[in-house]
Amino acid sequence: MRRRCLIIDEMHESIVPLLKELGFEVTYRPSISRQEILDCIADYELLLVRSKTNIDQELIQKASRLKLIGRAGAGLDKIDIACTEQANIEIVNAPEGNRDALAEHAIGLLLNMLNKINQADEQVRHWIWDREGNRGVELSDKTVGIIGYGHMGQAFVQRLRAFDCRILVFDKYKKGFGTKKVEEVGLEKLFEKTDILSIHVPLTPETLGWLTSDFYQKFRKPIFLLNTARGEVAPLSYIIEGLDNGKLLGAALDVLEKEKFSQLSEEEKLIYQKLFEYKNVLLSPHVAGWTFASYKRINEVLVGKIARHFQIE
Repeated sequence: MRRRCLIIDEMHESIVPLLKELGFEVTYRPSISRQEILDCIADYELLLVRSKTNIDQELIQKASRLKLIGRAGAGLDKIDIACTEQANIEIVNAPEGNRDALAEHAIGLLLNMLNKINQADEQVRHWIWDREGNRGVELSDKTVGIIGYGHMGQAFVQRLRAFDCRILVFDKYKKGFGTKKVEEVGLEKLFEKTDILSIHVPLTPETLGWLTSDFYQKFRKPIFLLNTARGEVAPLSYIIEGLDNGKLLGAALDVLEKEKFSQLSEEEKLIYQKLFEYKNVLLSPHVAGWTFASYKRINEVLVGKIARHFQIE
């Protein structure tokens, strides 16, 4: 009997033929509802997801044949890992597929923020020629502190090295990765030396809401903040507070706490509206790892890992 795969999110069109080459019978239903997933999941050994629904205890209990969950991307925050482990279901993701896209976008956000490119562009279009007001900051003069040295952090550092800035990296769960150009440091040194902070950690119970006002106050100097990880790691209310009190010189954010604007409460809308008013805040809609190339590459990475799991040559 052929193994069966259920795909519940939009994925690059290459995914179905790639899986069929491995011998899978593929059901591609990107518009499937939560209830429909629960009704049919018992028929499948493989589930491919992005972010449509939580892979939680309710779903896992019905997935009696499920052996593997493939996440088309990096983050696993919508998957109950403890529950899947208890059910002997393995998880694979594909950070290798979009790490280059994210790193390039992060560099773009950083350079834009430091050189006020968006502001300058808008002013020139309105017949304002303000050279002094748009004077930039050079990366080579700065120390970049990075938290998280997984696939995304490493890809960002690889590109950052070309700018001859000082690079400090803190990773609570990795040791021995320091080189002549990348300094492995503790948080104390990061707080002491950083000019620009870039976040590259997954969303976990440990990192949820981590960057508070107390966190920012630990930095000796005012800093620029760059977040291409998860919005929930750096709550917006604290970012706004930091911008107001001068601890944050600017912020470049590809991620927000809630990214479905229709689900914002009235109080949350007020916070977002205030954030949008800052000229030293740069925003993009969670697209850092979302390029034409990465969309396809994620499939190739996932299918390779699926083949290894099922021992398919």
